[in-house]
Amino acid sequence: MKSGLLALVAAAGIGLLAQPAAAQVKIGILNDQSGVYADYGGKYSIEAAKMAIEDFGGEVLGQKIEMVTADHQNKPDLATAIARRWYDAEGVDMITELTTSSVALAVQELSKEKKKIDIVVGAATSRISGDACTPYSFHWAYDTRALAVGTGGALVESGGDTWFFLTADYAFGYALEKDTSNIVTSKGGKVLGSVRVPLNSSDFSSFLLQAQSSKAKIVGLANAGLDTTNSIKQAAEFGIVKGGQKLAGLLMTLSEVNGLGLEAAQGLILTEGFYWDHDDKTRAFGERFIQRTGHMPSMIHAGTYSAVLSYLKAVKAAGTKDTEAVAKKLKELPVDDAFAQGKVLENGRMVHDLYLFEVKKPSESKKPWDYYKQLAVIPGDKAFFSAKDSGCPLTK
Repeated sequence: MKSGLLALVAAAGIGLLAQPAAAQVKIGILNDQSGVYADYGGKYSIEAAKMAIEDFGGEVLGQKIEMVTADHQNKPDLATAIARRWYDAEGVDMITELTTSSVALAVQELSKEKKKIDIVVGAATSRISGDACTPYSFHWAYDTRALAVGTGGALVESGGDTWFFLTADYAFGYALEKDTSNIVTSKGGKVLGSVRVPLNSSDFSSFLLQAQSSKAKIVGLANAGLDTTNSIKQAAEFGIVKGGQKLAGLLMTLSEVNGLGLEAAQGLILTEGFYWDHDDKTRAFGERFIQRTGHMPSMIHAGTYSAVLSYLKAVKAAGTKDTEAVAKKLKELPVDDAFAQGKVLENGRMVHDLYLFEVKKPSESKKPWDYYKQLAVIPGDKAFFSAKDSGCPLTK
């Protein structure tokens, strides 16, 4: 009897060992969930990714789709450590969102080493699909070149031909200042100066005083998130706009406008790749999103939805999770969803139209979240570098 039990246990053990673990497609959302960019992406991007997985049906190639998330706290070393653990120990196949350019560049380099796909949505620097491009990296929602062409170009053409920059003191800020300066000077404008501002500053007074004393017609805010809203609020205290200078929010989204309120934000010119009230498709997505979150989506949130959905479509089309095959399909398949209609270039840049908006006056807003009036459409092939001109070594 004892030997019979042992035989049964042994047989059961062999059976258990022979059962393969349930295969999964695993997606990581790595972003700032507690700091200066927490509303810019944060929990709202996580919810957008969940929506994409649900809309796709929750599985691909007969495999369950799983999502993991983490807060990188805007620290490249922490982000890299999380990404390494995800790739090496937790079986993550793709990482996306990646707000903060220094983080995105660091994770992108690790993804190249590990031969894993990353799709950057929340970070801005045009280097992501430029000199830092990799065979497995993609840039989705916008970049500093597109913002410069949109907001910078429009303001110079309307007479704002002298600029002073308040620049976030890391990769994103440098790239946004550089790309905007190039557009300004190419259109005959002048850059009178700039000052670098630490990330997550609480006091912008000394920086704003330098901008004020420069007498530049445009004070370019080469920052984002709470840094942008705080600098705009403090600029009002110094009477910068009342004194005749204009503020250019070079990277502003619906979240920052909502945080400021229309009274403070009215008249600001900005560029976004998505607006919930643009057409029937965006309105339907916006209504679904606000029911889940209490917040209308910005281009970062809608872009995260698109990035996750496009990745899953590529896995399905490739018939495998293999990185090389999926990356190839991402560059072949058109993008057509609630975020955008676009195409992916050889350097990983997803090209789509962007929009130049002016923030409405309170009297012009007719319903909740009715914040923008559209001034122009910026065609994708005008907004973004071509693959050939991007500086990406893959295209040479």
